[in-house]
Amino acid sequence: MTADTRVDYQTEPSKYRHWKLKFEGPVATLAADFDENGGLRPGYKLKLNSYDLGVDIELNDAINRIRFEHPEVRSVVLTSMKDKVFCSGANIFMLGVSSHAWKVNFCKFTNETRNGLEDSSKYSGLKFLAAVNGACAGGGYEVALACDEILLIDDRNSAVSLPEVPLLGVLPGTGGLTRVTDKRHVRHDLADIFCTSVEGVRGQRAKDWRLVDELAKPAQFAAKVQERALKLAEQSDRPANAKGVQLTPLQRTVEPDAIRYSHVTVDIERERRVATITVKAPTKAVESDIAAIEAAGANWYPLTLARELDDAILSMRTNELDIGVWLIKTEGDAKAVLAMDDVLLEHKDHWFVRETTGLLRRVLARLDVSSRSLFALVEPGSAYAGTFLELALACDRIYHLALPDDDAKAPTIVVGDVNFGIFPMVTGESRLGRRFYNEEPALEAIRAKAGQPLDADAAFALGLATSNPDDIDWADEVRIAIEERVAMSPDALTGMEANLRFNGKENMFTRIFGRLTAWQNWIFQRPNAVGEKGALKVYGKGEKAAFDWNRV
Repeated sequence: MTADTRVDYQTEPSKYRHWKLKFEGPVATLAADFDENGGLRPGYKLKLNSYDLGVDIELNDAINRIRFEHPEVRSVVLTSMKDKVFCSGANIFMLGVSSHAWKVNFCKFTNETRNGLEDSSKYSGLKFLAAVNGACAGGGYEVALACDEILLIDDRNSAVSLPEVPLLGVLPGTGGLTRVTDKRHVRHDLADIFCTSVEGVRGQRAKDWRLVDELAKPAQFAAKVQERALKLAEQSDRPANAKGVQLTPLQRTVEPDAIRYSHVTVDIERERRVATITVKAPTKAVESDIAAIEAAGANWYPLTLARELDDAILSMRTNELDIGVWLIKTEGDAKAVLAMDDVLLEHKDHWFVRETTGLLRRVLARLDVSSRSLFALVEPGSAYAGTFLELALACDRIYHLALPDDDAKAPTIVVGDVNFGIFPMVTGESRLGRRFYNEEPALEAIRAKAGQPLDADAAFALGLATSNPDDIDWADEVRIAIEERVAMSPDALTGMEANLRFNGKENMFTRIFGRLTAWQNWIFQRPNAVGEKGALKVYGKGEKAAFDWNRV
């Protein structure tokens, strides 16, 4: 991919083309005013506050800046600056001209952004109010659904709708079907009517059906928004007088076959279709008292690490579609990682440490749902301890080199306190819990060894390594595993990995990602949606979609 076609997930408010940020005490207002001519790619206009990936990149950045730069903010109002339009959802013409991979990656990122609103509400006390002041359709309503409350203007015209099935022949791509039922508890027959109606539901019926929380007449709308935002703010424990941490630009070098940051490096081997992501442990003691942590700001190692790893994952997912296997490596001093973890745990209730932990949690979850084969390699010089061990536990396989004749060089892993739940997956369980189906005998055996360096044989005996080859077999076993993997169908692997990674009890978030990776993925390739006469292709042309009426 050439430099001018690569997608860059880094931005900042002075570069925004689509969102306006305003701060008033404990309330931030994030207003949609999408630039029609500001599409990320040519071929469409973002009319009626319809969005593309570029809009959501800005939204993700804006929410992160509220989290870190404005700790005084306790509630965020999402609204629109356009008359009678809140948001009309994903730009349909963008979807019509996009590749299948682009559509799916776009939906996945927007899913993660919306999930992030709920994550911040649950863990950080940052609350969200959708002030729907106009038509709210498709992905626009899905943004509203991710908020804690929805306030709809009662002007006889403004409606909420999920028209994807009747209008486009596809599903709502960012959790709409699931949040309507699992979160808002809309009765399933009413949800059926709602999700097959193009015009949507407005006014008192929208409230009666639980599609929105409150209504307000136009004359009272602004006052009601302020009232509800302040009420939500009262539920938050974010500090009123803390000084924010400015998210300064990442130090990053993008090369033809590498991306280099201060603590993360990505090396790409194109002929092998393999990338190696190396995460480096702290090289000096991580600041441990609050004054020093606040003084370090964006340069505090855990925050820098989280931002760099997040950027690397997003860049690889979007810009390197042919690189199907990611090898995860770590290097450095495991004790330094464990010392960092101690700081995260000691100050877990401090707003800045809590937000940093939250970002790490979301980045690790982003790795979980990335449609790539993930192999962790535990080699001499590795630092798989605590938070870094989570990287290995997120992988499909863990290869741990055994050096039975050289204890000094034998690589080890260390289970830490953070591995038992501080970084839950989207399933709500720890990666150790997922790995062992939350079976207590296995988890108790691991707890008994927590804090102790475990070599390959010890890790294998506990079930923490997939394979423990010695130095004679290591190179061949790893090479063959990689070669076999890259030779398999990426489509089949994506489906297999998603199913195997998320075992156990489902929740709203696993159902959202399950729909995206399964049903929507399939529907996006069906002729009824994307064929020459498919609904996505003929939309806006005055033609009627031609459907194959066979039920599959």
